[in-house]
Amino acid sequence: METFSKLSSLLLRALETREPTVDLLESFVDNWKSITNYYIQTTDDSRPVRQTEIPWCLRQMLDILVYEEKQQVEDTGPCLEYLLQHKLLETLCTLGKAQYPPGMIQQVLLFFSKLLSQIQKPLLQLIAVYRPVQKLIGLCALPGSHTEKEEAQFLLVVCSRVKQDPHTLRYLLQTASVCLKAFESLLLLSALQTESSGELLADHTQLGELLTGRLLQLYALLPLESLDAGELQSWPHTPWSSQFSHCRSDLSSKSSSSNQMNNFFSWLDFLDHLMREAPQVLAVKIAQCVHRFWLFDILQPQLLHTCEQVVLVSTSILCVAVRLVKSWSLLDQLVHFLLKTPPLPELLLQRCDHISDQISLASLCLVEELLQKPHRDILEVLVVTFLQSRSYLSAPAAGQEDTPLQSNQANEDSDDLEEDPFFSDSLLFSDSLPPPPLSSASSSAAPPSGLGSAADVVNSFLCLVPVQVRSAQLLQEGGFESYVHDAHTQVTQCESLSLSWDWPLSLPSSSGEGEEFFEGHLLKVLFDRLGRVLEQPYELNLRLTAVLSRLSAFNHPLLQEYLLDPYIHLSHCSRSLFSVLIRLMGELMQRVQLVSNLTDRLLNTRRDLLGLNHDIGLEHLTLLRGLVVLEEFCQELAAIAFVKLPKDQVVTPLDQQGLAWTSRDSPGPVVNPPDQQ
Repeated sequence: METFSKLSSLLLRALETREPTVDLLESFVDNWKSITNYYIQTTDDSRPVRQTEIPWCLRQMLDILVYEEKQQVEDTGPCLEYLLQHKLLETLCTLGKAQYPPGMIQQVLLFFSKLLSQIQKPLLQLIAVYRPVQKLIGLCALPGSHTEKEEAQFLLVVCSRVKQDPHTLRYLLQTASVCLKAFESLLLLSALQTESSGELLADHTQLGELLTGRLLQLYALLPLESLDAGELQSWPHTPWSSQFSHCRSDLSSKSSSSNQMNNFFSWLDFLDHLMREAPQVLAVKIAQCVHRFWLFDILQPQLLHTCEQVVLVSTSILCVAVRLVKSWSLLDQLVHFLLKTPPLPELLLQRCDHISDQISLASLCLVEELLQKPHRDILEVLVVTFLQSRSYLSAPAAGQEDTPLQSNQANEDSDDLEEDPFFSDSLLFSDSLPPPPLSSASSSAAPPSGLGSAADVVNSFLCLVPVQVRSAQLLQEGGFESYVHDAHTQVTQCESLSLSWDWPLSLPSSSGEGEEFFEGHLLKVLFDRLGRVLEQPYELNLRLTAVLSRLSAFNHPLLQEYLLDPYIHLSHCSRSLFSVLIRLMGELMQRVQLVSNLTDRLLNTRRDLLGLNHDIGLEHLTLLRGLVVLEEFCQELAAIAFVKLPKDQVVTPLDQQGLAWTSRDSPGPVVNPPDQQ
């Protein structure tokens, strides 16, 4: 090696005394021709490369390029131009792949490493450079390779150049080789299930901080002031490996903000995937880093911000994160952040009833996504804790005897009922509704017997909307039966989700006698919003009823009683889902008196919502859409109640439309023939 260095120095000194431009290029070309002549003249293909002139010629070429660059301050020198124009690097890469002569790949790796490290001009964005670099990367880490040292040095140099010029990464990732190998290697390393590997990576490295740091960098690139909340909330799952399956033209066709969101959620998916594969101690450490550095330090101030756009976008991003996360460790940290970090829980729930409809939609979307996740604390914190004492029940429902004529609102004075516009409206009880519920709830989750039978429970919801304002039967797609299948799917999902949560099978004894009942911040805003269905935007009403339906589909006995039992006796100032709906019907019947041609307007509204008709007036449009949502919601609740009935319980109730059911396992309601209706 010393001899070679001295000879190189002598050559350079000799070159300095001659005309640099012409003589340097001539010498450079002569060395390259010496390499190509070897392949023309040699007949011994087993001779190792070290016994040839090839290593010497490559070193001379490299020395000439380095010297030339020092002389050419701005322009590209003729030798480098020759290397690029004649695709010398492509040829070298091909010779290295062929391993001809034996050991050639080692010399090629050394040449590339020194070229990229010693030439100061940016080269990786040049097609004549990055394409052979990509190919050479693909030759690294092949089975049976004996050039690990040279491969590692080459990859280190490539990474160093990328670090100096980060924009060049997109050229190297055209085939996804460098980044994909790094991702896969990190997953393999973190997934090692030895006794000490997880603790070693968690306690003695900064892996969690580094991975989270990258998440913060990508999040900082998101243009929060211009992101579309609707696009964010519907953002699809972005697998971390998907970034390697798109060519640069695909990426360039997307908007800048879409690319930035794609990069952020791809990295989040990678972290989530890594935490699913890693030992628990390492997964918890990484999740804690995400909680501390992203959720707490970055997102919390944004959620508490006074700017509505910042609040809207950060809430929407959280909504997507909750939906996409699958690892238990990261989900646990998200739940802890959202539901156990004051003042966030109360604030986020109050925003479900925000003055901005967009923020309300994003907040309801976040709640709905939380209710899809397999974490027991979500239901416990949001709802169950507030219902545990059952202080929403009046004394009779807690075990005392009932009088036959005691109504659902028995705790209220009869004079107050008569003053309520709902109870004074004769339209409501003219063949459309069953009488107000009597009897008390039983002490178990099953529907009460007698007047509160299974048929009564289902019909109580089905008949809530008065006949005069029903419109589902006007279209073939409408009706209760259309909801049974969906209800069965949702109830089954909720059962599967809560299977390991060890919920009680029966209701606890009431321990809240005399205690003022508070339904909790979530149910409060949901009931408040439900009371304004007739004056809210259609999209918000859909999200609101979706959340309430999801809660009703869970099989916790307290949720079953409070949300789906119309026959409970409510304590003073308490309300339930059914009681809110009853009062809403009274308001509805007063408002619809102002709408002319009500039946036709409802039919046209339904057609418009289905995309079948656009010829509708704007007058009373919000009211009519709210009424359609309300009717569909009552049918959905009836279907959920029907599906949740005990399997051995036979029900054959008939509502005003002549629907009949035989059992929970039947395919759905059966419409009686017209002559039997």
